[in-house]
Amino acid sequence: MLLGLPESLPALVGKRFTAARESGSLVFSPTQLTTIHAGGIAYQLRYCPALAKKPKPSNEETETERRGPKPDPFQDPSPDLLVAEIPTPPRAQQQQQQQQQQPSHILVLNKFPVIPNHFILATKTYKEQTDLLEKEDLAATWACLREWETPQEPQKQDGQSGQKKRRLFAFFNSGPDSGASQPHRHLQFLPVEDMRAQEQEQTSDSGGSWEPLIDKLSTERAITTNNTLGLKQLPELPFAHFACDIPPDASAERLHEIYLKLYRAAVTATQSDRVDDSVETYGYGPAAISYNLAMTVSTMMICPRRREHARLDDIGSSQDGSQDGAAAAAAAAADAGLVSLNGTILAGTLMVKAENEWDELRRRPDSLNGILASGGGADDDDDDDDDDDRVCCATNERIIDRSINQSIIS
Repeated sequence: MLLGLPESLPALVGKRFTAARESGSLVFSPTQLTTIHAGGIAYQLRYCPALAKKPKPSNEETETERRGPKPDPFQDPSPDLLVAEIPTPPRAQQQQQQQQQQPSHILVLNKFPVIPNHFILATKTYKEQTDLLEKEDLAATWACLREWETPQEPQKQDGQSGQKKRRLFAFFNSGPDSGASQPHRHLQFLPVEDMRAQEQEQTSDSGGSWEPLIDKLSTERAITTNNTLGLKQLPELPFAHFACDIPPDASAERLHEIYLKLYRAAVTATQSDRVDDSVETYGYGPAAISYNLAMTVSTMMICPRRREHARLDDIGSSQDGSQDGAAAAAAAAADAGLVSLNGTILAGTLMVKAENEWDELRRRPDSLNGILASGGGADDDDDDDDDDDRVCCATNERIIDRSINQSIIS
Protein backbone atom coordinates (compact mmCIF):
# COMPACT_ATOMS: atom_id res chain seq x y z
CA MET A 1 0.00 0.00 0.00
CA LEU A 2 1.18 3.51 -0.86
CA LEU A 3 0.02 6.12 1.65
CA GLY A 4 -0.09 8.94 -0.90
CA LEU A 5 0.64 11.62 1.72
CA PRO A 6 1.35 15.22 0.68
CA GLU A 7 4.54 15.23 2.77
CA SER A 8 6.53 12.80 4.88
CA LEU A 9 4.69 10.94 7.63
CA PRO A 10 7.10 12.11 10.38
CA ALA A 11 6.61 15.72 9.28
CA LEU A 12 2.82 15.42 9.24
CA VAL A 13 2.67 13.76 12.66
CA GLY A 14 5.19 16.17 14.18
CA LYS A 15 3.38 19.29 12.95
CA ARG A 16 -0.02 18.02 14.04
CA PHE A 17 1.30 16.94 17.45
CA THR A 18 2.92 20.32 18.13
CA ALA A 19 -0.19 22.24 17.07
CA ALA A 20 -2.57 19.99 19.04
CA ARG A 21 -0.44 20.23 22.16
CA GLU A 22 -0.25 24.02 21.96
CA SER A 23 -4.00 24.35 21.41
CA GLY A 24 -4.87 21.93 24.21
CA SER A 25 -6.52 19.46 21.84
CA LEU A 26 -4.33 16.74 23.32
CA VAL A 27 -3.11 16.39 26.89
CA PHE A 28 0.52 15.39 27.17
CA SER A 29 1.34 13.90 30.57
CA PRO A 30 4.98 14.16 31.60
CA THR A 31 6.51 11.09 33.20
CA GLN A 32 9.49 10.13 35.28
CA LEU A 33 11.56 7.48 33.55
CA THR A 34 14.28 5.05 34.49
CA THR A 35 15.82 1.98 32.92
CA ILE A 36 15.59 -1.26 34.89
CA HIS A 37 17.02 -4.66 34.03
CA ALA A 38 15.23 -7.97 34.53
CA GLY A 39 16.45 -11.28 33.19
CA GLY A 40 19.27 -9.55 31.34
CA ILE A 41 16.86 -7.30 29.39
CA ALA A 42 16.58 -3.52 29.71
CA TYR A 43 13.09 -2.07 30.20
CA GLN A 44 11.98 1.53 30.25
CA LEU A 45 9.87 2.11 33.37
CA ARG A 46 7.68 5.22 33.36
CA TYR A 47 5.88 6.74 36.32
CA CYS A 48 2.88 8.95 35.55
CA PRO A 49 0.86 9.92 38.65
CA ALA A 50 -1.25 12.33 36.59
CA LEU A 51 -3.08 9.45 34.92
CA ALA A 52 -4.00 7.99 38.31
CA LYS A 53 -5.77 11.22 39.26
CA LYS A 54 -8.39 10.96 36.53
CA PRO A 55 -11.82 10.89 38.20
CA LYS A 56 -13.55 7.52 38.16
CA PRO A 57 -17.33 7.34 37.60
CA SER A 58 -19.57 6.25 40.42
CA ASN A 59 -21.33 2.90 40.25
CA GLU A 60 -24.51 4.67 39.15
CA GLU A 61 -22.70 6.53 36.36
CA THR A 62 -20.98 3.36 35.22
CA GLU A 63 -24.30 1.54 34.98
CA THR A 64 -25.79 4.44 33.01
CA GLU A 65 -22.89 4.36 30.59
CA ARG A 66 -23.37 0.64 30.11
CA ARG A 67 -26.92 1.23 28.89
CA GLY A 68 -25.84 3.65 26.16
CA PRO A 69 -23.17 3.55 23.48
CA LYS A 70 -19.72 4.76 24.44
CA PRO A 71 -18.23 7.62 22.42
CA ASP A 72 -16.09 6.40 19.54
CA PRO A 73 -13.00 8.65 19.20
CA PHE A 74 -12.27 7.27 15.73
CA GLN A 75 -15.72 7.58 14.17
CA ASP A 76 -15.59 11.35 13.78
CA PRO A 77 -12.18 12.42 15.12
CA SER A 78 -11.39 16.00 16.01
CA PRO A 79 -9.80 17.84 13.06
CA ASP A 80 -7.08 18.94 15.48
CA LEU A 81 -6.10 15.30 16.04
CA LEU A 82 -6.63 13.92 12.54
CA VAL A 83 -3.34 13.45 10.68
CA ALA A 84 -4.57 11.94 7.41
CA GLU A 85 -6.92 9.52 5.71
CA ILE A 86 -5.08 6.72 3.92
CA PRO A 87 -4.53 5.85 1.24
CA THR A 88 -4.90 9.44 0.07
CA PRO A 89 -6.41 9.46 -3.46
CA PRO A 90 -4.53 11.38 -6.16
CA ARG A 91 -6.15 14.71 -7.07
CA ALA A 92 -6.83 13.82 -10.69
CA GLN A 93 -8.23 10.38 -11.38
CA GLN A 94 -11.01 8.65 -13.26
CA GLN A 95 -14.14 7.85 -11.26
CA GLN A 96 -13.52 4.11 -11.32
CA GLN A 97 -9.98 4.53 -10.07
CA GLN A 98 -11.20 6.88 -7.37
CA GLN A 99 -13.56 4.23 -6.11
CA GLN A 100 -10.67 1.80 -5.84
CA GLN A 101 -8.62 4.31 -3.87
CA GLN A 102 -11.17 5.33 -1.24
CA PRO A 103 -9.50 5.71 2.17
CA SER A 104 -9.70 2.57 4.29
CA HIS A 105 -8.01 3.93 7.43
CA ILE A 106 -7.34 7.14 9.30
CA LEU A 107 -4.25 8.32 11.15
CA VAL A 108 -5.08 10.21 14.33
CA LEU A 109 -3.07 11.42 17.33
CA ASN A 110 -3.45 9.79 20.72
CA LYS A 111 -5.33 12.36 22.81
CA PHE A 112 -3.57 11.43 26.08
CA PRO A 113 0.04 10.59 25.18
CA VAL A 114 2.98 10.12 27.52
CA ILE A 115 5.41 9.76 24.59
CA PRO A 116 5.65 12.51 21.95
CA ASN A 117 4.17 11.85 18.50
CA HIS A 118 2.16 8.83 19.64
CA PHE A 119 -0.37 8.22 16.86
CA ILE A 120 -2.98 5.68 15.86
CA LEU A 121 -4.13 3.84 12.74
CA ALA A 122 -7.88 3.14 12.86
CA THR A 123 -10.28 1.65 10.35
CA LYS A 124 -12.37 4.35 8.68
CA THR A 125 -15.54 2.29 9.08
CA TYR A 126 -16.23 0.58 12.38
CA LYS A 127 -14.66 -2.85 12.80
CA GLU A 128 -14.24 -4.85 15.98
CA GLN A 129 -10.97 -4.67 17.91
CA THR A 130 -11.51 -8.27 18.98
CA ASP A 131 -11.74 -9.61 15.42
CA LEU A 132 -8.67 -10.87 13.64
CA LEU A 133 -6.73 -8.28 11.69
CA GLU A 134 -7.32 -8.15 7.95
CA LYS A 135 -4.82 -7.86 5.11
CA GLU A 136 -5.61 -4.16 4.70
CA ASP A 137 -4.87 -3.47 8.38
CA LEU A 138 -1.46 -5.10 8.19
CA ALA A 139 -0.62 -3.53 4.83
CA ALA A 140 -1.47 -0.05 6.15
CA THR A 141 0.56 -0.67 9.31
CA TRP A 142 3.60 -1.85 7.38
CA ALA A 143 3.29 1.07 4.97
CA CYS A 144 3.43 3.48 7.93
CA LEU A 145 6.45 1.69 9.36
CA ARG A 146 8.29 1.89 6.06
CA GLU A 147 7.27 5.47 5.32
CA TRP A 148 8.55 6.57 8.72
CA GLU A 149 12.00 5.17 7.96
CA THR A 150 12.25 6.64 4.46
CA PRO A 151 15.02 9.29 4.43
CA GLN A 152 13.67 12.71 3.48
CA GLU A 153 17.02 14.32 2.70
CA PRO A 154 18.84 13.63 -0.57
CA GLN A 155 21.87 11.40 -0.33
CA LYS A 156 25.32 12.92 -0.38
CA GLN A 157 27.89 12.11 -3.04
CA ASP A 158 29.20 9.23 -0.93
CA GLY A 159 25.73 7.68 -0.98
CA GLN A 160 25.06 8.43 2.68
CA SER A 161 22.22 10.55 3.98
CA GLY A 162 23.00 13.21 6.55
CA GLN A 163 19.73 12.41 8.32
CA LYS A 164 19.61 9.96 11.22
CA LYS A 165 17.46 6.93 10.55
CA ARG A 166 14.03 7.12 12.15
CA ARG A 167 12.24 4.06 13.49
CA LEU A 168 8.67 3.31 14.45
CA PHE A 169 7.18 0.65 16.75
CA ALA A 170 3.63 -0.57 16.11
CA PHE A 171 1.44 -2.49 18.54
CA PHE A 172 -2.08 -3.91 18.71
CA ASN A 173 -4.09 -4.87 21.81
CA SER A 174 -6.92 -7.34 21.23
CA GLY A 175 -9.24 -8.92 23.75
CA PRO A 176 -10.41 -8.15 27.30
CA ASP A 177 -7.08 -9.14 28.87
CA SER A 178 -4.83 -7.28 26.42
CA GLY A 179 -5.05 -3.71 27.71
CA ALA A 180 -7.27 -2.54 24.84
CA SER A 181 -9.22 0.62 25.65
CA GLN A 182 -11.46 1.09 22.58
CA PRO A 183 -13.68 -1.40 20.70
CA HIS A 184 -13.10 0.32 17.32
CA ARG A 185 -10.20 -1.47 15.60
CA HIS A 186 -6.95 0.46 15.87
CA LEU A 187 -3.21 -0.09 15.95
CA GLN A 188 -0.81 2.31 17.64
CA PHE A 189 2.60 3.74 16.79
CA LEU A 190 5.43 5.00 18.99
CA PRO A 191 8.54 6.64 17.50
CA VAL A 192 11.60 4.82 18.85
CA GLU A 193 13.68 8.01 18.83
CA ASP A 194 11.15 9.78 21.06
CA MET A 195 11.23 6.90 23.53
CA ARG A 196 15.02 6.93 23.51
CA ALA A 197 15.22 10.72 23.84
CA GLN A 198 13.11 10.62 27.01
CA GLU A 199 15.45 7.99 28.44
CA GLN A 200 18.57 10.00 27.67
CA GLU A 201 17.07 13.15 29.17
CA GLN A 202 16.09 11.55 32.48
CA THR A 203 18.57 8.76 33.16
CA SER A 204 22.30 8.37 33.50
CA ASP A 205 22.16 5.52 31.00
CA SER A 206 23.69 7.61 28.24
CA GLY A 207 25.16 4.48 26.70
CA GLY A 208 21.67 3.51 25.64
CA SER A 209 21.31 -0.02 27.05
CA TRP A 210 17.60 0.05 26.19
CA GLU A 211 16.46 -1.02 22.78
CA PRO A 212 13.01 -2.17 21.68
CA LEU A 213 12.47 -5.69 22.98
CA ILE A 214 11.20 -6.86 19.60
CA ASP A 215 14.60 -6.02 18.08
CA LYS A 216 16.22 -8.77 20.13
CA LEU A 217 14.26 -11.33 18.12
CA SER A 218 16.50 -10.44 15.16
CA THR A 219 19.76 -11.05 17.05
CA GLU A 220 21.78 -14.10 17.98
CA ARG A 221 20.01 -14.13 21.36
CA ALA A 222 16.86 -15.46 19.68
CA ILE A 223 16.37 -19.14 19.00
CA THR A 224 14.42 -20.58 16.08
CA THR A 225 11.97 -23.11 17.47
CA ASN A 226 10.94 -24.52 14.12
CA ASN A 227 12.86 -24.01 10.90
CA THR A 228 9.83 -24.74 8.71
CA LEU A 229 7.57 -22.23 10.43
CA GLY A 230 10.34 -19.77 11.22
CA LEU A 231 9.09 -19.14 14.77
CA LYS A 232 11.56 -17.35 17.04
CA GLN A 233 11.72 -16.87 20.80
CA LEU A 234 13.95 -15.33 23.47
CA PRO A 235 14.74 -17.98 26.11
CA GLU A 236 15.11 -15.34 28.85
CA LEU A 237 11.57 -13.97 28.51
CA PRO A 238 9.22 -15.38 31.18
CA PHE A 239 6.06 -15.28 29.07
CA ALA A 240 4.82 -17.07 25.96
CA HIS A 241 5.75 -15.24 22.78
CA PHE A 242 6.50 -15.91 19.13
CA ALA A 243 8.12 -13.85 16.39
CA CYS A 244 8.77 -14.10 12.67
CA ASP A 245 10.93 -12.15 10.25
CA ILE A 246 9.15 -9.96 7.69
CA PRO A 247 10.75 -10.11 4.23
CA PRO A 248 11.68 -6.72 2.73
CA ASP A 249 9.28 -7.21 -0.20
CA ALA A 250 6.34 -8.53 1.82
CA SER A 251 2.92 -8.28 0.18
CA ALA A 252 -0.33 -7.80 2.08
CA GLU A 253 -1.00 -11.51 1.62
CA ARG A 254 2.40 -12.44 3.04
CA LEU A 255 1.96 -10.15 6.04
CA HIS A 256 -1.39 -11.77 6.74
CA GLU A 257 0.11 -15.25 6.47
CA ILE A 258 2.79 -14.35 9.01
CA TYR A 259 0.19 -12.86 11.33
CA LEU A 260 -2.04 -15.94 11.18
CA LYS A 261 0.93 -18.20 11.78
CA LEU A 262 1.82 -16.27 14.92
CA TYR A 263 -1.80 -16.14 16.03
CA ARG A 264 -2.19 -19.91 15.70
CA ALA A 265 0.99 -20.43 17.71
CA ALA A 266 -0.38 -18.14 20.43
CA VAL A 267 -3.68 -20.06 20.51
CA THR A 268 -1.75 -23.31 20.81
CA ALA A 269 0.28 -21.94 23.71
CA THR A 270 -2.89 -21.06 25.61
CA GLN A 271 -4.34 -24.54 25.07
CA SER A 272 -7.44 -22.88 23.65
CA ASP A 273 -9.93 -25.01 21.74
CA ARG A 274 -12.05 -21.96 20.82
CA VAL A 275 -11.00 -21.62 17.19
CA ASP A 276 -13.91 -21.80 14.77
CA ASP A 277 -13.76 -22.81 11.13
CA SER A 278 -13.68 -19.24 9.81
CA VAL A 279 -10.36 -18.63 11.56
CA GLU A 280 -8.98 -22.01 10.54
CA THR A 281 -9.95 -21.69 6.90
CA TYR A 282 -10.24 -18.01 6.05
CA GLY A 283 -8.41 -16.14 8.78
CA TYR A 284 -11.22 -13.84 9.89
CA GLY A 285 -13.75 -13.55 12.68
CA PRO A 286 -13.51 -13.06 16.45
CA ALA A 287 -10.18 -13.95 18.01
CA ALA A 288 -10.21 -16.92 20.38
CA ILE A 289 -7.76 -15.34 22.83
CA SER A 290 -6.55 -12.02 24.14
CA TYR A 291 -3.14 -11.07 22.78
CA ASN A 292 -0.69 -8.28 22.04
CA LEU A 293 0.90 -7.92 18.62
CA ALA A 294 3.96 -5.84 17.74
CA MET A 295 5.54 -4.92 14.42
CA THR A 296 8.61 -3.24 13.05
CA VAL A 297 9.66 -3.12 9.41
CA SER A 298 11.53 -6.40 9.82
CA THR A 299 9.76 -8.34 12.62
CA MET A 300 6.28 -9.33 13.78
CA MET A 301 5.78 -10.60 17.34
CA ILE A 302 2.82 -11.89 19.37
CA CYS A 303 2.19 -12.50 23.06
CA PRO A 304 -0.96 -14.31 24.28
CA ARG A 305 -2.50 -12.75 27.41
CA ARG A 306 -4.36 -14.24 30.35
CA ARG A 307 -4.72 -11.11 32.52
CA GLU A 308 -4.78 -7.39 31.85
CA HIS A 309 -3.24 -6.63 35.26
CA ALA A 310 -0.60 -8.35 37.34
CA ARG A 311 -0.04 -7.76 41.04
CA LEU A 312 3.33 -6.71 42.37
CA ASP A 313 4.02 -8.60 45.59
CA ASP A 314 4.49 -6.81 48.90
CA ILE A 315 2.97 -3.52 47.73
CA GLY A 316 0.68 -1.77 50.18
CA SER A 317 -1.52 1.19 49.49
CA SER A 318 -0.08 4.59 50.38
CA GLN A 319 -2.94 6.70 51.63
CA ASP A 320 -3.05 10.29 50.47
CA GLY A 321 -4.58 12.67 52.97
CA SER A 322 -5.98 14.78 50.15
CA GLN A 323 -8.21 11.96 48.90
CA ASP A 324 -11.91 12.62 49.41
CA GLY A 325 -14.07 9.95 50.93
CA ALA A 326 -13.85 6.28 51.80
CA ALA A 327 -14.60 5.24 48.20
CA ALA A 328 -11.38 6.81 46.93
CA ALA A 329 -9.38 5.17 49.71
CA ALA A 330 -10.96 1.80 48.98
CA ALA A 331 -10.23 2.15 45.27
CA ALA A 332 -6.63 3.07 45.98
CA ALA A 333 -6.23 0.04 48.24
CA ALA A 334 -7.79 -2.28 45.67
CA ASP A 335 -5.52 -0.97 42.91
CA ALA A 336 -2.36 -0.97 45.01
CA GLY A 337 0.32 -3.07 43.39
CA LEU A 338 -1.67 -3.70 40.20
CA VAL A 339 0.48 -3.13 37.13
CA SER A 340 -1.28 -2.87 33.77
CA LEU A 341 0.36 -4.38 30.72
CA ASN A 342 -0.34 -3.89 27.04
CA GLY A 343 1.48 -4.17 23.72
CA THR A 344 4.12 -1.62 24.73
CA ILE A 345 5.78 -4.36 26.79
CA LEU A 346 6.93 -5.87 23.48
CA ALA A 347 8.91 -2.66 23.01
CA GLY A 348 10.45 -3.20 26.44
CA THR A 349 8.55 -0.40 28.14
CA LEU A 350 5.80 -0.18 30.76
CA MET A 351 4.19 2.46 32.96
CA VAL A 352 2.96 2.63 36.56
CA LYS A 353 0.71 5.26 38.13
CA ALA A 354 1.45 4.73 41.85
CA GLU A 355 4.60 5.85 43.64
CA ASN A 356 4.90 2.64 45.64
CA GLU A 357 4.95 0.57 42.44
CA TRP A 358 7.55 2.91 40.95
CA ASP A 359 9.73 2.61 44.07
CA GLU A 360 9.35 -1.15 44.36
CA LEU A 361 10.21 -1.92 40.74
CA ARG A 362 13.29 0.25 40.97
CA ARG A 363 14.29 -1.45 44.22
CA ARG A 364 13.59 -4.98 42.97
CA PRO A 365 13.72 -4.87 39.16
CA ASP A 366 13.73 -8.66 38.88
CA SER A 367 10.19 -8.68 40.28
CA LEU A 368 9.14 -7.50 36.82
CA ASN A 369 9.66 -11.06 35.58
CA GLY A 370 6.92 -12.25 37.92
CA ILE A 371 4.58 -9.55 36.62
CA LEU A 372 5.30 -10.49 33.02
CA ALA A 373 4.82 -14.19 33.73
CA SER A 374 1.51 -13.60 35.52
CA GLY A 375 0.07 -11.16 33.01
CA GLY A 376 0.99 -12.99 29.84
CA GLY A 377 1.51 -16.52 28.75
CA ALA A 378 -0.19 -19.81 28.37
CA ASP A 379 -3.34 -20.66 30.23
CA ASP A 380 -3.48 -23.60 32.59
CA ASP A 381 -6.49 -25.79 33.24
CA ASP A 382 -6.16 -25.04 36.95
CA ASP A 383 -7.26 -21.47 37.64
CA ASP A 384 -6.67 -21.70 41.39
CA ASP A 385 -5.56 -18.32 42.69
CA ASP A 386 -3.00 -20.10 44.86
CA ASP A 387 -1.03 -20.69 41.68
CA ASP A 388 -0.65 -16.98 40.97
CA ASP A 389 2.77 -16.81 42.61
CA ARG A 390 4.31 -19.30 40.26
CA VAL A 391 5.20 -18.74 36.64
CA CYS A 392 1.79 -19.40 35.15
CA CYS A 393 2.78 -19.14 31.54
CA ALA A 394 4.19 -22.11 29.71
CA THR A 395 7.92 -22.56 29.81
CA ASN A 396 9.75 -21.96 26.57
CA GLU A 397 10.51 -25.68 26.30
CA ARG A 398 6.84 -26.60 26.59
CA ILE A 399 5.82 -23.97 24.05
CA ILE A 400 8.49 -25.11 21.63
CA ASP A 401 7.31 -28.71 21.83
CA ARG A 402 3.67 -27.74 21.33
CA SER A 403 4.37 -25.33 18.47
CA ILE A 404 6.37 -27.94 16.59
CA ASN A 405 3.72 -30.62 17.00
CA GLN A 406 0.72 -28.38 16.27
CA SER A 407 -0.44 -27.69 12.74
CA ILE A 408 -0.20 -23.94 12.24
CA ILE A 409 -1.31 -21.91 9.23
CA SER A 410 1.76 -20.95 7.22
